[in-house]
Amino acid sequence: MFNPTFLRLNRTPILLALISVILYAVFAYDLVRTDYTKLLILYAALFALFYKLVTTYSGNFKLLVFFAILLRFVFLFATPTLSQDFYRFIWDGRMILEGMNPYLFTPQSLIEMGKFPIAQAQELYNGMGALNGSHYTNYPPIKQFIFAIAGLFAGKSIIGTAIGFRIFIIAADIGTLYFGKKLLERLKMPVHNIFWYILNPFIVIELTGSLHFEGIMIFFLILSLYLLHMDKWKTAAVIFALSVSVKLIPLLFLPLFFQFFTKNNKSSNTDDPILKRTELNFTKLLVFYSFIGFTILILFAPFYSSEFVNNYSKTVQLWFSTFEFNASLYYVAREVGYWVTGYNEIAIIGKYIPILTIVMLLLFTFFRQNTTLKHVIVSMLLAATLYYFISTTIHPWYLATLLILSVFTNYKFPLVWSLMVILSYLAYANTESTENLWIIALEYVVVYSVFAWEVLKKKTAKRQSFK
Repeated sequence: MFNPTFLRLNRTPILLALISVILYAVFAYDLVRTDYTKLLILYAALFALFYKLVTTYSGNFKLLVFFAILLRFVFLFATPTLSQDFYRFIWDGRMILEGMNPYLFTPQSLIEMGKFPIAQAQELYNGMGALNGSHYTNYPPIKQFIFAIAGLFAGKSIIGTAIGFRIFIIAADIGTLYFGKKLLERLKMPVHNIFWYILNPFIVIELTGSLHFEGIMIFFLILSLYLLHMDKWKTAAVIFALSVSVKLIPLLFLPLFFQFFTKNNKSSNTDDPILKRTELNFTKLLVFYSFIGFTILILFAPFYSSEFVNNYSKTVQLWFSTFEFNASLYYVAREVGYWVTGYNEIAIIGKYIPILTIVMLLLFTFFRQNTTLKHVIVSMLLAATLYYFISTTIHPWYLATLLILSVFTNYKFPLVWSLMVILSYLAYANTESTENLWIIALEYVVVYSVFAWEVLKKKTAKRQSFK
């Protein structure tokens, strides 16, 4: 029912939201990614409106929830403009519906042989581009199931399938909002922190707008952490496996649970001897890992073959040895390689990234306190951040994981990064889609400065607390 009193009391936030709706509509239906001036102006304006809404009206929780859902539905019928990946999503889903294993064929190989195994095969191949179409799919099974479900209901409609993807992603964001709020309550943190994620234009545009499935992975991850805090660790393990089966990045976090299980005595009988209690918790850790591993294997089983293992491992390896985009420390190492040898040494540098990642995770696992879920989440945030700092490829939507983890900490550098990362799209301002390294440097100078300031500030505060 129309309520003039409600409108009068909330006219300013409603006005800000309506302006956001208009700007999002322009972004969704009247923008091409090569128009970088328009892109930057729209994004900066949306970010300013978002920041004003969260900082000024965080106490009006229900109203901000309504805005978060409303702004997502602006994109419902839009074709993504910043990313072409959804064409490959549709291709994989239709392959499954035709009874074919999407992990065993590249779109390019089928097209070149004159085979068109799915409806609109040529159109989808043209849409995804030759780079995407020349590689085997690396999307885990839960994503594949969603591809197929959306394709089943949409039939031969490309936009209809995109709408199906979008409904899944919006539903996941609503789930993240719900369980994120509950987890913040359990951690005794301000519940409005969740809006730094859920209302952020970076999240709305990259997930709902561009149809990236990080949002679904994040929903399962937050639900798993919430269940873990409730000591429902077996169910949490299964849900964690679902998260991995959407995007592989949560695999990074598995070692960080070591101390949480082996040194956290919340659910143990404190009358037991220390050794017995430690052995009990170590057994829980192994069972936790076993549940995760077993669930992942079950989900991958329908696609299993020796060719699948070979193709999937090759595709994953490409992220370390071939692809380059929006990197930071890697670009420095690459320039050193050019200076020393005169060649791009990505194949050599890429081999060291997994090694550095493992060493970093071991240091976080054994030399950083991770006995509470708060500690674990901070370690997850820092570990993922350092991994991204050394990676060869950082697509903007990858940062969604950092942003949601930061909600449960006092770190704000992911929020700053979610603003600065829009600069990476300036690579598409030219026909060759080449990056301007000065622009990339600007992005990372800001991000690294905020990161260093926050880390040093917390170390200083910690030292002073011991005095």
